[in-house]
Amino acid sequence: MEGYLGETIVDIKDTEFKDYTKSDWAMYFIEAYGQIDGSHHKAWVLDQIARILKGTKIIIKLAKWKNGQFEYRIILDEPSNEYLNWVKEIKGEFIEDEDYVGYEYDYDEGIAP
Repeated sequence: MEGYLGETIVDIKDTEFKDYTKSDWAMYFIEAYGQIDGSHHKAWVLDQIARILKGTKIIIKLAKWKNGQFEYRIILDEPSNEYLNWVKEIKGEFIEDEDYVGYEYDYDEGIAP
């Protein structure tokens, strides 16, 4: 679309999302991205939900065009410590022997659609 003016970060309190809970945000990501084909994209949705539920901050950007059109763009901030600790916990023990070096389990952050 022509006439793109750019985007700015806005305060959630000034948007229609002001009363959203963590559960509302989880459902938002499921509804917005959960139907996109590909297991790598679905893994990304699950990871975004985990980040939200583990306290990662939501960032809302407002994109505007000269003709008055606008849209909100929702992204997540840097992962919270609670999320990072959770990922570390689910990956299990770090193993280092002659056959294998790495964690017991893998954690897939997926790929954004």
